[in-house]
Amino acid sequence: MKKFLGKNFLLYSDAARDLYHNYAAKLPIIDYHCHLNPREIAEDRRFSNITELWIGNPKDGGDHYKWRAMRSCGIPEKYITGDASDYEKFRAYATAMPKLAGNPLYHWSHLELRRYFGWEGVLSPETCDEVWELAAEKLAEPEFSARGIIARSNVELICTTDDPADTLEYHDKLAEAYRNGEFKTRVLPAFRPDKAVNCEREGYAAYIERLSAASGVKIDCFDTLCEALSKRMDFFAARGCKVSDHGMDTAVPFALAANKKQLDDTFSAALEGKPLTDEQVAAFKTALYCFLASEYRRRGWVMQIHYGVLRNVNPVFWKSLGPDCGCDVICGRPSTYELAMLLGKIAAESGLPRTIIYSINPADNAAVAALIGAFQQSEDGIPLVYQGSAWWFCDHKQGMREQMITLANLSAIGCFPGMLTDSRSFVSYTRHEYFRRILCDLVGEWVENGELPADLDLAAQLVMDVCYNNIKRILGV
Repeated sequence: MKKFLGKNFLLYSDAARDLYHNYAAKLPIIDYHCHLNPREIAEDRRFSNITELWIGNPKDGGDHYKWRAMRSCGIPEKYITGDASDYEKFRAYATAMPKLAGNPLYHWSHLELRRYFGWEGVLSPETCDEVWELAAEKLAEPEFSARGIIARSNVELICTTDDPADTLEYHDKLAEAYRNGEFKTRVLPAFRPDKAVNCEREGYAAYIERLSAASGVKIDCFDTLCEALSKRMDFFAARGCKVSDHGMDTAVPFALAANKKQLDDTFSAALEGKPLTDEQVAAFKTALYCFLASEYRRRGWVMQIHYGVLRNVNPVFWKSLGPDCGCDVICGRPSTYELAMLLGKIAAESGLPRTIIYSINPADNAAVAALIGAFQQSEDGIPLVYQGSAWWFCDHKQGMREQMITLANLSAIGCFPGMLTDSRSFVSYTRHEYFRRILCDLVGEWVENGELPADLDLAAQLVMDVCYNNIKRILGV
């Protein structure tokens, strides 16, 4: 029987152990998509207890993975997002922990307790108080601030998620801290224009007013919307932005507008709150995505696309807690056709920027892995289009393995951009360790089985590229 989370956790061959311990484990982390709050990094937030660090609350942005797991164990909402004390919420999570065997949270939580707090026990109701007290002692130490946690995680670069209308004032402060050597992790903004794209959503007119004020452009038609977004991209670029991000939710939209008047009419109707047809919305979004992609290519930015999720399906939680409360689910609607058509139109009109594609639905793995091969018009020896890592509902052991195996079968795993956290938690960097162990085990398995040569240098280069080198090249950092 192997030790729980021992040194060789998830490493089932000599080759895997060699690859992880001597190569992957030592590499810095580039977290090119996350939801950390730049204000909390700039102000070097401190945490009073482990609940603030681990579980959070809807107001400040919490860990919806943990919230879903606690609900799945029958824990009342009072002890999840309600008015229970922080201690009571942590005890509730400790109570849920023994029921979460097979859930990646079981591994992540214990890895975090080991890597950040030096505690090697098993979290349960019986050990709850021990962990609570130990965490309080550790979090009181100077190095356990937000920046201190990032530094001890060996994070080289963080790309946060930022709206085009954001001031980026905290990024300015972080850039200054990086320049003067006060903080050695570079933190860059990422451009997330979903609110400008989603013309069918409630509150669109109010958002356009905000974007207009931020850009200094009077937005009254499709062209001026594009002008405003371009000005905001200039603002982001001046602060080092390298990447954009698009959440397309249930499916990728695709339709062709008959003319510019149709786009202007759709925009005007959206500002007036009038109902829009699915065709109008898809044509508007298609045209805007094509414009944005052309701007990204001109600036050398990477475009991220993720889809395949139904958001906020529980109206009770939506009314009481709002978005990002753990009520998003996998959408089974395929988007291969629309995604292919959208990429094709962008390629024909302006040429694709470097693009990373994720589907939250694991059933799309093969389709995405095959699709990226149709758009690889490399101009500099670096691939143009990538399948992103397994994430959200897929970032568990089986999901990561399946995504990487499918990518290897249908494309080039040696060019894979690797792992990201997609997280709001400062201690989520153990997910990179989890990913790297799974990757090393998979490559080690191929070596042990004679599916790869018994050439450690070759296998190690593959692992280091996926864990670090590829995304560094892709972003040009």
